[in-house]
Amino acid sequence: MRTPDLLTRLPKVDLHLHLDGSVRPETIVALAREQGIALPTYETQALIPYMRVTEHCGSLIEYLEKFHFTTRFLQTGAALERVAYEVVEQSVEHNCRYVEVRFAPQLHRHQGLSIEETFHYVILGLRRAQHDFGTRFGVIAICMRNHSCASNMEVIEAAAQYAGKGVVAVDLAGDEATYPPEFFREVFAKSHALGIPVTIHAGEAGGAVNVEEAVTGLGATRIGHGVRLRENADILRMVKDRRIPLEMCPISNIQTKAVASWDAYPIREYMDQGLIVTVNTDNPSVSGTNITNEYRALADNFGFSPPELAKLIMNGVEAAFMPESDKVQFRSEMEAELSSLGVYN
Repeated sequence: MRTPDLLTRLPKVDLHLHLDGSVRPETIVALAREQGIALPTYETQALIPYMRVTEHCGSLIEYLEKFHFTTRFLQTGAALERVAYEVVEQSVEHNCRYVEVRFAPQLHRHQGLSIEETFHYVILGLRRAQHDFGTRFGVIAICMRNHSCASNMEVIEAAAQYAGKGVVAVDLAGDEATYPPEFFREVFAKSHALGIPVTIHAGEAGGAVNVEEAVTGLGATRIGHGVRLRENADILRMVKDRRIPLEMCPISNIQTKAVASWDAYPIREYMDQGLIVTVNTDNPSVSGTNITNEYRALADNFGFSPPELAKLIMNGVEAAFMPESDKVQFRSEMEAELSSLGVYN
């Protein structure tokens, strides 16, 4: 057996991880059979093109189309629990010690689940995985850009019921270019009134101005992606000064054409300017990636050294929506393990 390389052995965190973008093809086959849903093929390898983008993906819109396929199978409590468990199981294979799994509850109600039941079953699966693997978790509830204000308000109110019981934050996702963040001020004002932290997808398919609105208008304390932040120096400075972490997802960001190529990817630039950058997978199944692969891409394309990768990992620890009382212990564990590998001091 080949000895695992250093990138595999590094303890990691994943703060930007979509439930419905993390479904294994063999799980889709099993769920389809259980639920009586016909598939175009029952061979797992032949099923992958229905779930995964190729290098020819042209935009975020094209990328998001893959979710129409997977969410059909995630409409029961048993399916949500299973997939939540398997998200952690897959992350553990890459030495991931903490995951924040995000999902949009309203997308999983087409067979009669209540919004509260969607939270219940996702958290149940994650708790079972924590028991089996020891991996800490948080749940981030997603409001969808193409949903009504009333529908998104339901998400915020249900998330509040599970705050402190698994839910750690709320988010806004979907077609950023068509639905800019200023449309959702009322929704996220509700989240602040209820004391729920906010992260917002911004600066991916839209410009830096969306990052500014996400922070100043919606109260985001983290930004999902933020790739296009460098288009405005003043907004970049604001994000730096306020110490707003960026949840960057390198391989996904290339696939959605948030940037044109690895040469244009700004992660090294952002780090050099003092921004808080974290590295995440976004959608392992849709992107064909894993958290080790994300770090390998940075090492291969930008020459990131092991100590620099350790810094990115610890940025993720500090940025986690985790109570400080829990983070003290987690921080200590991660620092000790990285130090034992000779990459952190």
